[in-house]
Amino acid sequence: MHRWLSTALLALVPSLATAAPDIDPRPDPLGYLRQALAETCALEDPGAGALGERLGGARILDRKAFGTAGWRRRYRLGWGDELVLIRNAPNGLLRRFAVEYHQRQPDDVLRPVARAVAGSDCRIFHGGLMRYDLEGHAVELELLGAELAPGGAVEPLNPPVPAGRDPGGVAVALFDSGLNYTLPTFTDRLARDAEGKSLGYDFWELDDRPFDNHPAGSPFFPVRHGTAVASVLLVEAPQARFLPFRYPRPDMTRMAAMVEAAAEAGARIVAMPMGSNRQEDWEAFAGAARARPGILFVISAGNNGRDIDGTPVYPAALPLDNFLVVTSSDHLGRLAPGSNWGRESVDLMVPAEELPIVNFTGAPGHGSGSSYAVPRVAALAARLLAANPAWRAPALKAAILARAQTPPGDGHAPVRHGWIPDPAKDAPR
Repeated sequence: MHRWLSTALLALVPSLATAAPDIDPRPDPLGYLRQALAETCALEDPGAGALGERLGGARILDRKAFGTAGWRRRYRLGWGDELVLIRNAPNGLLRRFAVEYHQRQPDDVLRPVARAVAGSDCRIFHGGLMRYDLEGHAVELELLGAELAPGGAVEPLNPPVPAGRDPGGVAVALFDSGLNYTLPTFTDRLARDAEGKSLGYDFWELDDRPFDNHPAGSPFFPVRHGTAVASVLLVEAPQARFLPFRYPRPDMTRMAAMVEAAAEAGARIVAMPMGSNRQEDWEAFAGAARARPGILFVISAGNNGRDIDGTPVYPAALPLDNFLVVTSSDHLGRLAPGSNWGRESVDLMVPAEELPIVNFTGAPGHGSGSSYAVPRVAALAARLLAANPAWRAPALKAAILARAQTPPGDGHAPVRHGWIPDPAKDAPR
């Protein structure tokens, strides 16, 4: 564990830079965050001069502006740790100010350990403390209240998979941000080996705990995407057993190994509600998917509000025969606002707006977008495969596309094959 989590900590004072060797010169992160926020929140553009003197020799490493909405600054502190300031101020009016403390570990890796967030009055209204295991994996996030008071709530970030037995049924792999497999409804639907071990895997952190956690914007406020998407599949494909795989954002070449793991576990359907603008991120995946023509990959077209024939999103725009690319419509067969389309790259529209979901905490909610079109079509594929167990990707894809129809209205669909009004009501045959 970090020294600051297990020992008494010193407050930041000027003499720390020349402290005795046996005394850790680093401050208590929470105390330092309070001081840093007090020194910088009201400043429109904190530089590295006087600010550095007040904050322990801080020197600026990089700065990024968000148009007229604010900026992000990163500073190196005198003892090697880093400070990140994020100012949200649309048109110059302060709305929110956040400060993060990133601590350098014995393995010379910087890891975020504390965060404070203030409102327009520069008063702290919440924050968080990150805790790690000895291997450097984030294991839990303690939520803090006003002025960083302990809030009592702790969110797990990498819990073990609960024990269980394989439920049987069609194996569907989920390539996403992971799954909250601690929720009983998901625990009971995990694909497992003969000893009860889950067959899913975390290709991000390279362990057997693919927990739903995507620290895209901030590790203190991770995106929880996979659980909500999987909850649609849970309802619409009672024949499915889940293979959750957390995708490897740090090294996308691992996508090839992820495809192989899904194949070895018996999946013939892969649900992929994900994508990006960089084709090179998907080269390893494309090669592995091409080498597994019997697996059907159901892929999101994305939610950028654009024609991906002209401005591609990957992997949706890759021309592989075992890809089935889907987007979201409303219940009348009209393309949903913000959903991508393409008469060559996108195969189908299905209604995926305001769908009932279960969120990361297990609470009911609603989800919209092409990400939610993916589990609807993957569920239809799972029902078809349960009724026709000898089928492979070509037969599954053909059977699904045969169900597409011209949407009502002007009769023109902005996708290649048309619209399926309600995949959940389509009886397999």
